[in-house]
Amino acid sequence: MAAPSLLDVIGNTPAVWLDRMVRARGLEGRILAKLDYMNPGFSKKDRAAKGIIEAAEADGSLRPGQTVVELTSGNMGTGLAIVCGLKGYPFVAVMSRGNSVERARMMQALGAEVVLVDQLPGSRPGQVSGGDLAEVDRVAQQIVAERSAFRADQFHHAGNAQSHADTTAPELWADSGQTLTAFADFAGSGGTFGGTLRGLRALNPDIRGYVVEPAGAAAIAGQTVTNPDHPIQGGGYVMEDLEFLRDIKPDGHLQVDGNTARETAQALAREEGIFAGFSSGANVAAALDLLAGPEKGGTIGVVICDSGLKYLSTDLWS
Repeated sequence: MAAPSLLDVIGNTPAVWLDRMVRARGLEGRILAKLDYMNPGFSKKDRAAKGIIEAAEADGSLRPGQTVVELTSGNMGTGLAIVCGLKGYPFVAVMSRGNSVERARMMQALGAEVVLVDQLPGSRPGQVSGGDLAEVDRVAQQIVAERSAFRADQFHHAGNAQSHADTTAPELWADSGQTLTAFADFAGSGGTFGGTLRGLRALNPDIRGYVVEPAGAAAIAGQTVTNPDHPIQGGGYVMEDLEFLRDIKPDGHLQVDGNTARETAQALAREEGIFAGFSSGANVAAALDLLAGPEKGGTIGVVICDSGLKYLSTDLWS
C-alpha cells in the first residue's frame, strides 16, 4: 500500500548480514548491517530530523511556519530539508565548506537555504576540524537570533536519541531474530549510539555497546585530539560533553583511521554491493575488529549511515 507522505517511509530500512566479508577474513560471528542509506535523504539522520521536529511540534517549542536552523555536515541538514519542507517550515542549513559539495547541492534541491562557512586557516577541504565546527555553530547561533528561529540542535534535543530508541533499536533486534549481542557506532552527536543502545538494552540488558571514533580524534574516549583533520565526516570533533551518552555506559571505545575506513567502505561496495560512506566503513571495520577480539563468535549490529553518492567529490572513490 502506498504511503500518504514521504515522512511515513522514514525508518524500517532493510538489514543484511555481511557474511561474505566475515568469511573472507576468517572470522567467527556475524555482522548485521542496517541499511539507513536507504532512507529518503540517503542517511540515518532522517530518523533524528523527524524525531526532533515532531517532538518540538508536540511540546509547542516550534511554532507553525517558524524558520528552523541547524548546523550540519550534510546528513542532518538533508533530513531536516525533507521534513521541514513537507511540514511547511523554512529551513536554513549551516555547513562548513570542508564538507562534500554533494551535500549542499542536495539540501538546496530539497528547498533548504544553505549557508556555507569558510574553514579556519590551515584546515583541509574534506576534513572538518573541531575548530571549523565551532565556527559553524557560531554562525548558526547568529542566524537563530536574527530570525527568531527554532534551533533543531541535534547535539542536545532529546528527539534525536529518542528516535533511535523508538525505531532503530527494535528494528535491529527484530532484524537479527533477537540474536544481537553487541552494537557499534561511529559517534557524532551520539544520538544514534546512545538512543539505539538504550533501546536495545531495554530489550536485552546484556547487549554490549562500543563507541567508534576516528584514530587521533577519540575525544569521547577521553584522548587528546592529535589528528583533527581526519576524513571521516560527521564525527571526531566533540566540543563538549555529549548529552546522549551521559547515562549510557559503553563497554568499549574503538578507533578507526581514515585509510581503514576508506578501504573498508570500498570493500563493502565490492564484496557486499553496499555503496556507503566513510562512517559506514568505520562502523564495519570496528565490527570486524570486534569479531577478531572481544566479540569473537558474537552478533554485532551496525548502521550503514549514509550513501557513497555523497562522497563522489572526495577521495573515497578516487
